[in-house]
Amino acid sequence: MSMYKNIKKQIRLVKLKNKLLKEGVFFNEESLVFSKKNVLIIDEIIPEFNKDSGSRRLKEIISILLKNNIGVFLLADYRQHRYKSDYFGVYKKMGVNVYQPAIFKDEVLTIEGFIKLIAPKLNYAWLHRPHIFEKYQSIVRNANPKVKLIYDMVDFHYVRLQREYELNNNEDNKIEAQKYLNLETSNSKKADVTIAISDTDKSLLLKHYNKPEQIKVLSNIHQYLPKTANFKPFEKRCNLLFIGNFRHTPNQDAIVFLHDKIMPIVWKTLPELKVDIIGSYATEDIKALHSDQFNIIGFVDKVEDYFYNSRLFIAPLRYGAGIKGKIGQSLEYSLPLITTDIGAEGFNFGKHHNTMVANTKEEIAAKIIEVYTNKESWETLSAFSEHILEPFSLKSTEDTVLSLIK
Repeated sequence: MSMYKNIKKQIRLVKLKNKLLKEGVFFNEESLVFSKKNVLIIDEIIPEFNKDSGSRRLKEIISILLKNNIGVFLLADYRQHRYKSDYFGVYKKMGVNVYQPAIFKDEVLTIEGFIKLIAPKLNYAWLHRPHIFEKYQSIVRNANPKVKLIYDMVDFHYVRLQREYELNNNEDNKIEAQKYLNLETSNSKKADVTIAISDTDKSLLLKHYNKPEQIKVLSNIHQYLPKTANFKPFEKRCNLLFIGNFRHTPNQDAIVFLHDKIMPIVWKTLPELKVDIIGSYATEDIKALHSDQFNIIGFVDKVEDYFYNSRLFIAPLRYGAGIKGKIGQSLEYSLPLITTDIGAEGFNFGKHHNTMVANTKEEIAAKIIEVYTNKESWETLSAFSEHILEPFSLKSTEDTVLSLIK
Protein backbone atom coordinates (compact mmCIF):
# COMPACT_ATOMS: atom_id res chain seq x y z
CA MET A 1 0.00 0.00 0.00
CA SER A 2 1.41 3.42 -0.95
CA MET A 3 2.06 6.03 1.73
CA TYR A 4 -0.72 8.22 0.28
CA LYS A 5 -3.29 5.39 0.39
CA ASN A 6 -2.23 4.47 3.91
CA ILE A 7 -2.69 8.07 5.08
CA LYS A 8 -6.16 8.17 3.47
CA LYS A 9 -7.04 4.90 5.19
CA GLN A 10 -5.94 6.23 8.57
CA ILE A 11 -7.93 9.45 8.09
CA ARG A 12 -11.05 7.43 7.26
CA LEU A 13 -10.54 5.26 10.33
CA VAL A 14 -10.27 8.37 12.53
CA LYS A 15 -13.49 9.74 11.02
CA LEU A 16 -15.18 6.37 11.49
CA LYS A 17 -13.98 6.21 15.10
CA ASN A 18 -15.42 9.64 15.85
CA LYS A 19 -18.71 8.68 14.21
CA LEU A 20 -18.97 5.42 16.19
CA LEU A 21 -18.12 7.20 19.44
CA LYS A 22 -20.74 9.84 18.75
CA GLU A 23 -23.36 7.16 18.02
CA GLY A 24 -22.29 5.03 20.98
CA VAL A 25 -21.50 1.92 18.93
CA PHE A 26 -19.34 -0.31 21.12
CA PHE A 27 -18.35 -3.95 20.67
CA ASN A 28 -19.00 -6.37 23.50
CA GLU A 29 -16.74 -9.41 23.25
CA GLU A 30 -19.14 -11.36 25.45
CA SER A 31 -21.82 -11.03 22.76
CA LEU A 32 -19.97 -13.53 20.57
CA VAL A 33 -21.56 -16.97 20.59
CA PHE A 34 -19.15 -19.82 19.92
CA SER A 35 -19.96 -23.53 19.50
CA LYS A 36 -17.85 -26.68 19.49
CA LYS A 37 -17.32 -26.06 15.78
CA ASN A 38 -17.15 -22.56 14.31
CA VAL A 39 -17.14 -21.30 10.74
CA LEU A 40 -16.17 -17.88 9.44
CA ILE A 41 -18.00 -16.99 6.22
CA ILE A 42 -16.76 -14.13 4.04
CA ASP A 43 -18.43 -12.91 0.85
CA GLU A 44 -18.40 -9.71 -1.19
CA ILE A 45 -21.62 -8.56 0.48
CA ILE A 46 -23.90 -9.56 3.31
CA PRO A 47 -26.01 -12.08 1.34
CA GLU A 48 -29.03 -10.37 -0.25
CA PHE A 49 -31.02 -13.60 -0.43
CA ASN A 50 -34.02 -12.09 -2.25
CA LYS A 51 -31.92 -10.48 -4.98
CA ASP A 52 -29.58 -13.15 -6.36
CA SER A 53 -29.30 -16.92 -6.34
CA GLY A 54 -25.76 -16.98 -4.91
CA SER A 55 -26.94 -15.10 -1.82
CA ARG A 56 -30.01 -17.33 -1.57
CA ARG A 57 -27.75 -20.40 -1.62
CA LEU A 58 -25.47 -18.95 1.05
CA LYS A 59 -28.38 -18.13 3.35
CA GLU A 60 -29.53 -21.75 3.11
CA ILE A 61 -26.00 -22.98 3.90
CA ILE A 62 -25.94 -20.72 6.97
CA SER A 63 -29.32 -22.12 8.06
CA ILE A 64 -27.99 -25.68 7.77
CA LEU A 65 -24.90 -24.85 9.84
CA LEU A 66 -26.95 -23.19 12.58
CA LYS A 67 -29.46 -26.06 12.63
CA ASN A 68 -26.57 -28.42 13.35
CA ASN A 69 -25.24 -26.28 16.23
CA ILE A 70 -22.26 -24.93 14.29
CA GLY A 71 -21.27 -21.37 15.18
CA VAL A 72 -21.40 -18.98 12.22
CA PHE A 73 -19.45 -15.73 11.91
CA LEU A 74 -20.31 -13.57 8.91
CA LEU A 75 -18.56 -10.60 7.39
CA ALA A 76 -18.57 -8.81 4.05
CA ASP A 77 -15.74 -7.31 2.03
CA TYR A 78 -17.11 -3.79 2.38
CA ARG A 79 -14.86 -0.79 2.95
CA GLN A 80 -14.71 -0.04 6.66
CA HIS A 81 -16.15 3.46 6.31
CA ARG A 82 -18.99 2.23 4.07
CA TYR A 83 -19.88 -0.94 5.93
CA LYS A 84 -23.65 -0.86 5.54
CA SER A 85 -26.36 -3.38 4.70
CA ASP A 86 -30.12 -3.70 5.07
CA TYR A 87 -29.61 -7.40 5.85
CA PHE A 88 -27.62 -7.30 9.11
CA GLY A 89 -30.76 -7.78 11.20
CA VAL A 90 -31.96 -10.82 9.25
CA TYR A 91 -28.81 -12.80 10.01
CA LYS A 92 -28.56 -11.61 13.61
CA LYS A 93 -32.10 -12.89 14.23
CA MET A 94 -31.04 -16.25 12.80
CA GLY A 95 -28.27 -16.46 15.42
CA VAL A 96 -25.31 -15.46 13.25
CA ASN A 97 -22.41 -13.47 14.70
CA VAL A 98 -22.40 -10.61 12.17
CA TYR A 99 -19.42 -8.28 12.04
CA GLN A 100 -20.07 -4.55 12.01
CA PRO A 101 -17.55 -1.79 12.77
CA ALA A 102 -17.62 -0.78 16.45
CA ILE A 103 -15.36 0.63 19.14
CA PHE A 104 -13.37 -2.06 20.95
CA LYS A 105 -10.68 -1.23 23.50
CA ASP A 106 -10.75 2.44 22.46
CA GLU A 107 -10.13 1.70 18.77
CA VAL A 108 -12.19 0.71 15.73
CA LEU A 109 -12.59 -3.06 15.54
CA THR A 110 -11.64 -3.57 11.89
CA ILE A 111 -12.39 -6.59 9.71
CA GLU A 112 -8.86 -7.88 10.23
CA GLY A 113 -9.10 -7.19 13.95
CA PHE A 114 -12.36 -9.15 14.13
CA ILE A 115 -10.79 -12.11 12.34
CA LYS A 116 -7.83 -12.11 14.75
CA LEU A 117 -10.22 -11.90 17.71
CA ILE A 118 -12.27 -14.97 16.75
CA ALA A 119 -9.48 -16.96 15.06
CA PRO A 120 -8.40 -19.03 18.11
CA LYS A 121 -11.82 -20.70 18.20
CA LEU A 122 -12.33 -21.02 14.44
CA ASN A 123 -12.28 -24.40 12.73
CA TYR A 124 -13.16 -23.39 9.17
CA ALA A 125 -13.09 -20.31 6.96
CA TRP A 126 -15.58 -20.54 4.08
CA LEU A 127 -14.40 -17.95 1.55
CA HIS A 128 -16.72 -17.16 -1.35
CA ARG A 129 -15.52 -16.14 -4.83
CA PRO A 130 -11.98 -15.91 -6.24
CA HIS A 131 -10.92 -12.44 -5.05
CA ILE A 132 -12.33 -12.99 -1.57
CA PHE A 133 -10.28 -16.16 -1.15
CA GLU A 134 -7.17 -14.47 -2.52
CA LYS A 135 -7.56 -11.49 -0.18
CA TYR A 136 -8.45 -13.25 3.07
CA GLN A 137 -6.81 -16.69 3.03
CA SER A 138 -3.46 -15.38 4.29
CA ILE A 139 -5.13 -13.17 6.94
CA VAL A 140 -6.99 -16.20 8.30
CA ARG A 141 -3.98 -18.52 8.10
CA ASN A 142 -1.74 -16.02 9.87
CA ALA A 143 -4.33 -15.61 12.63
CA ASN A 144 -4.71 -19.37 13.10
CA PRO A 145 -2.73 -21.82 10.90
CA LYS A 146 -4.99 -24.70 11.98
CA VAL A 147 -8.12 -23.24 10.36
CA LYS A 148 -9.22 -25.27 7.34
CA LEU A 149 -9.79 -23.11 4.25
CA ILE A 150 -12.82 -23.76 2.04
CA TYR A 151 -12.73 -22.05 -1.35
CA ASP A 152 -16.27 -21.71 -2.73
CA MET A 153 -15.98 -20.86 -6.43
CA VAL A 154 -19.72 -19.98 -6.66
CA ASP A 155 -19.22 -20.40 -10.39
CA PHE A 156 -16.15 -21.03 -12.53
CA HIS A 157 -15.43 -17.42 -13.50
CA TYR A 158 -12.87 -18.42 -16.14
CA VAL A 159 -15.45 -20.49 -18.00
CA ARG A 160 -18.03 -17.68 -17.94
CA LEU A 161 -15.54 -15.15 -19.34
CA GLN A 162 -14.13 -17.56 -21.91
CA ARG A 163 -17.65 -18.26 -23.17
CA GLU A 164 -18.34 -14.54 -23.36
CA TYR A 165 -15.18 -14.14 -25.46
CA GLU A 166 -16.27 -16.96 -27.77
CA LEU A 167 -19.64 -15.25 -28.21
CA ASN A 168 -18.47 -11.64 -28.70
CA ASN A 169 -14.82 -12.09 -29.76
CA ASN A 170 -13.80 -9.35 -27.33
CA GLU A 171 -10.09 -9.67 -26.54
CA ASP A 172 -10.61 -8.04 -23.13
CA ASN A 173 -12.79 -11.01 -22.14
CA LYS A 174 -10.08 -13.43 -23.25
CA ILE A 175 -7.41 -11.63 -21.20
CA GLU A 176 -9.71 -11.45 -18.17
CA ALA A 177 -10.58 -15.14 -18.54
CA GLN A 178 -6.90 -16.12 -18.41
CA LYS A 179 -6.37 -13.96 -15.31
CA TYR A 180 -9.25 -15.74 -13.59
CA LEU A 181 -8.00 -19.17 -14.61
CA ASN A 182 -4.64 -18.41 -12.99
CA LEU A 183 -6.34 -17.05 -9.88
CA GLU A 184 -8.88 -19.85 -9.52
CA THR A 185 -6.33 -22.64 -9.93
CA SER A 186 -3.97 -20.87 -7.50
CA ASN A 187 -6.79 -20.61 -4.96
CA SER A 188 -7.60 -24.30 -5.31
CA LYS A 189 -3.98 -25.21 -4.60
CA LYS A 190 -4.00 -23.13 -1.39
CA ALA A 191 -7.39 -24.34 -0.15
CA ASP A 192 -8.05 -27.48 1.87
CA VAL A 193 -11.28 -27.98 -0.08
CA THR A 194 -12.59 -26.36 -3.27
CA ILE A 195 -16.35 -26.23 -3.83
CA ALA A 196 -17.70 -26.34 -7.37
CA ILE A 197 -21.37 -25.56 -7.84
CA SER A 198 -22.05 -28.31 -10.39
CA ASP A 199 -20.57 -31.51 -11.78
CA THR A 200 -19.97 -29.59 -15.01
CA ASP A 201 -17.89 -26.94 -13.24
CA LYS A 202 -15.97 -29.66 -11.40
CA SER A 203 -15.13 -31.52 -14.61
CA LEU A 204 -14.01 -28.27 -16.26
CA LEU A 205 -11.82 -27.37 -13.26
CA LEU A 206 -10.24 -30.84 -13.28
CA LYS A 207 -8.75 -30.04 -16.70
CA HIS A 208 -6.62 -27.39 -14.99
CA TYR A 209 -6.37 -28.70 -11.40
CA ASN A 210 -6.44 -32.48 -11.38
CA LYS A 211 -7.12 -33.20 -7.70
CA PRO A 212 -10.62 -34.73 -7.72
CA GLU A 213 -10.42 -35.69 -4.04
CA GLN A 214 -10.10 -32.00 -3.08
CA ILE A 215 -13.02 -30.74 -5.19
CA LYS A 216 -16.54 -31.17 -3.80
CA VAL A 217 -19.82 -30.27 -5.48
CA LEU A 218 -22.31 -28.19 -3.48
CA SER A 219 -25.08 -26.90 -5.68
CA ASN A 220 -27.99 -24.54 -5.17
CA ILE A 221 -30.79 -25.58 -2.84
CA HIS A 222 -34.20 -25.89 -4.44
CA GLN A 223 -37.17 -27.23 -2.50
CA TYR A 224 -40.10 -28.26 -4.67
CA LEU A 225 -43.29 -26.47 -3.61
CA PRO A 226 -46.30 -28.80 -3.53
CA LYS A 227 -49.19 -27.46 -5.57
CA THR A 228 -51.77 -25.60 -3.49
CA ALA A 229 -54.90 -23.60 -4.19
CA ASN A 230 -52.62 -20.80 -5.43
CA PHE A 231 -51.46 -22.95 -8.33
CA LYS A 232 -53.33 -21.91 -11.47
CA PRO A 233 -54.03 -24.16 -14.44
CA PHE A 234 -52.75 -23.51 -17.97
CA GLU A 235 -55.81 -21.59 -19.19
CA LYS A 236 -55.75 -19.12 -16.29
CA ARG A 237 -52.16 -18.06 -16.91
CA CYS A 238 -50.55 -15.63 -19.35
CA ASN A 239 -47.23 -13.94 -20.16
CA LEU A 240 -43.60 -15.01 -20.25
CA LEU A 241 -41.40 -14.46 -17.18
CA PHE A 242 -37.69 -13.80 -16.71
CA ILE A 243 -35.93 -13.17 -13.39
CA GLY A 244 -32.30 -12.21 -12.85
CA ASN A 245 -29.88 -9.82 -11.17
CA PHE A 246 -28.62 -7.31 -13.74
CA ARG A 247 -25.25 -6.85 -12.08
CA HIS A 248 -24.60 -10.18 -13.79
CA THR A 249 -23.72 -9.51 -17.44
CA PRO A 250 -25.07 -12.85 -18.79
CA ASN A 251 -28.53 -11.69 -17.65
CA GLN A 252 -28.13 -8.39 -19.47
CA ASP A 253 -27.11 -10.22 -22.64
CA ALA A 254 -30.01 -12.68 -22.33
CA ILE A 255 -32.59 -9.89 -22.13
CA VAL A 256 -31.18 -8.01 -25.12
CA PHE A 257 -31.14 -11.29 -27.07
CA LEU A 258 -34.74 -11.98 -26.04
CA HIS A 259 -35.93 -8.48 -26.92
CA ASP A 260 -34.03 -7.94 -30.17
CA LYS A 261 -33.90 -11.42 -31.73
CA ILE A 262 -36.38 -13.87 -30.19
CA MET A 263 -39.56 -11.96 -29.42
CA PRO A 264 -39.92 -10.37 -32.90
CA ILE A 265 -40.26 -13.93 -34.23
CA VAL A 266 -42.68 -14.96 -31.46
CA TRP A 267 -44.82 -11.84 -31.90
CA LYS A 268 -45.49 -12.74 -35.54
CA THR A 269 -47.48 -15.73 -34.24
CA LEU A 270 -48.55 -14.41 -30.82
CA PRO A 271 -48.81 -10.62 -31.27
CA GLU A 272 -50.48 -10.04 -27.86
CA LEU A 273 -47.93 -11.99 -25.82
CA LYS A 274 -46.29 -9.99 -23.02
CA VAL A 275 -42.98 -10.52 -21.24
CA ASP A 276 -42.40 -9.64 -17.57
CA ILE A 277 -38.77 -8.97 -16.57
CA ILE A 278 -37.96 -9.03 -12.83
CA GLY A 279 -34.52 -8.18 -11.49
CA SER A 280 -32.57 -5.81 -9.28
CA TYR A 281 -29.94 -3.35 -10.48
CA ALA A 282 -31.31 -2.94 -14.02
CA THR A 283 -28.97 -0.83 -16.15
CA GLU A 284 -30.15 2.15 -18.18
CA ASP A 285 -29.73 0.04 -21.34
CA ILE A 286 -32.05 -2.60 -19.90
CA LYS A 287 -34.60 -0.02 -18.72
CA ALA A 288 -34.63 1.44 -22.24
CA LEU A 289 -36.10 -1.84 -23.56
CA HIS A 290 -39.32 -1.30 -21.58
CA SER A 291 -42.63 -1.24 -23.47
CA ASP A 292 -46.21 -2.38 -22.97
CA GLN A 293 -45.25 -5.83 -24.24
CA PHE A 294 -41.77 -6.00 -22.71
CA ASN A 295 -42.27 -5.00 -19.10
CA ILE A 296 -39.06 -4.14 -17.19
CA ILE A 297 -40.39 -4.36 -13.63
CA GLY A 298 -37.20 -4.14 -11.55
CA PHE A 299 -36.72 -5.62 -8.09
CA VAL A 300 -39.67 -7.47 -6.55
CA ASP A 301 -39.37 -8.64 -2.94
CA LYS A 302 -41.96 -11.42 -3.16
CA VAL A 303 -42.11 -13.06 -6.56
CA GLU A 304 -44.68 -15.79 -5.86
CA ASP A 305 -47.53 -14.06 -7.71
CA TYR A 306 -45.49 -13.86 -10.89
CA PHE A 307 -44.62 -17.55 -10.79
CA TYR A 308 -48.23 -18.50 -10.09
CA ASN A 309 -49.66 -16.31 -12.86
CA SER A 310 -47.11 -16.62 -15.66
CA ARG A 311 -47.51 -19.37 -18.22
CA LEU A 312 -43.89 -19.88 -19.25
CA PHE A 313 -40.44 -19.05 -17.88
CA ILE A 314 -37.77 -18.04 -20.37
CA ALA A 315 -33.98 -17.93 -19.82
CA PRO A 316 -32.12 -17.49 -23.13
CA LEU A 317 -28.62 -17.39 -21.59
CA ARG A 318 -25.84 -17.36 -24.17
CA TYR A 319 -22.91 -17.55 -21.76
CA GLY A 320 -22.27 -18.14 -18.07
CA ALA A 321 -21.16 -20.94 -15.77
CA GLY A 322 -22.42 -22.90 -12.82
CA ILE A 323 -25.98 -23.65 -11.77
CA LYS A 324 -28.51 -21.00 -12.77
CA GLY A 325 -30.72 -20.29 -9.77
CA LYS A 326 -33.50 -18.92 -11.95
CA ILE A 327 -33.96 -22.34 -13.56
CA GLY A 328 -34.32 -24.06 -10.20
CA GLN A 329 -36.65 -21.35 -8.95
CA SER A 330 -38.98 -21.84 -11.91
CA LEU A 331 -39.02 -25.59 -11.27
CA GLU A 332 -39.84 -25.00 -7.59
CA TYR A 333 -43.11 -23.43 -8.72
CA SER A 334 -43.77 -26.11 -11.40
CA LEU A 335 -43.57 -23.38 -14.05
CA PRO A 336 -42.51 -24.84 -17.41
CA LEU A 337 -39.44 -23.23 -18.91
CA ILE A 338 -37.42 -22.78 -22.06
CA THR A 339 -33.68 -22.24 -21.78
CA THR A 340 -30.38 -22.85 -23.57
CA ASP A 341 -27.66 -25.47 -23.10
CA ILE A 342 -25.86 -22.90 -20.93
CA GLY A 343 -28.97 -22.36 -18.79
CA ALA A 344 -29.60 -26.09 -18.46
CA GLU A 345 -26.12 -26.97 -17.16
CA GLY A 346 -26.30 -28.99 -13.96
CA PHE A 347 -29.96 -29.97 -14.46
CA ASN A 348 -31.16 -33.28 -15.87
CA PHE A 349 -34.27 -32.60 -17.95
CA GLY A 350 -34.35 -36.25 -19.03
CA LYS A 351 -36.73 -37.12 -21.86
CA HIS A 352 -37.99 -33.52 -21.94
CA HIS A 353 -34.60 -31.98 -22.75
CA ASN A 354 -35.42 -31.41 -26.41
CA THR A 355 -38.68 -29.64 -25.52
CA MET A 356 -37.07 -27.37 -22.92
CA VAL A 357 -33.69 -26.53 -24.49
CA ALA A 358 -32.81 -24.58 -27.64
CA ASN A 359 -30.00 -22.24 -28.64
CA THR A 360 -30.74 -20.29 -31.82
CA LYS A 361 -33.27 -17.47 -31.93
CA GLU A 362 -35.47 -19.47 -34.31
CA GLU A 363 -35.41 -22.64 -32.19
CA ILE A 364 -36.09 -20.76 -28.95
CA ALA A 365 -38.98 -18.85 -30.52
CA ALA A 366 -40.48 -22.07 -31.87
CA LYS A 367 -40.32 -23.77 -28.47
CA ILE A 368 -41.86 -20.75 -26.74
CA ILE A 369 -44.79 -20.87 -29.15
CA GLU A 370 -45.10 -24.66 -28.83
CA VAL A 371 -45.26 -24.82 -25.02
CA TYR A 372 -47.16 -21.56 -24.57
CA THR A 373 -50.01 -22.74 -26.81
CA ASN A 374 -50.06 -26.47 -26.04
CA LYS A 375 -51.88 -27.36 -22.82
CA GLU A 376 -50.85 -31.01 -22.88
CA SER A 377 -47.17 -30.19 -23.33
CA TRP A 378 -47.37 -27.50 -20.62
CA GLU A 379 -48.97 -29.87 -18.08
CA THR A 380 -46.43 -32.61 -18.81
CA LEU A 381 -43.49 -30.28 -18.18
CA SER A 382 -45.11 -28.81 -15.07
CA ALA A 383 -45.62 -32.28 -13.58
CA PHE A 384 -41.99 -33.25 -14.29
CA SER A 385 -40.54 -30.32 -12.29
CA GLU A 386 -40.44 -32.20 -8.99
CA HIS A 387 -38.38 -35.02 -10.50
CA ILE A 388 -35.79 -32.59 -11.92
CA LEU A 389 -35.29 -30.97 -8.52
CA GLU A 390 -34.65 -34.15 -6.51
CA PRO A 391 -30.82 -33.73 -6.50
CA PHE A 392 -31.20 -30.17 -5.16
CA SER A 393 -33.24 -31.00 -2.08
CA LEU A 394 -32.44 -29.58 1.34
CA LYS A 395 -31.61 -33.07 2.66
CA SER A 396 -29.12 -33.73 -0.13
CA THR A 397 -27.45 -30.35 0.43
CA GLU A 398 -27.35 -30.77 4.21
CA ASP A 399 -25.51 -34.07 3.86
CA THR A 400 -22.89 -32.40 1.65
CA VAL A 401 -22.45 -29.39 3.95
CA LEU A 402 -21.98 -31.61 7.01
CA SER A 403 -19.45 -33.77 5.14
CA LEU A 404 -17.38 -30.60 4.63
CA ILE A 405 -17.61 -29.53 8.29
CA LYS A 406 -16.45 -32.81 9.79
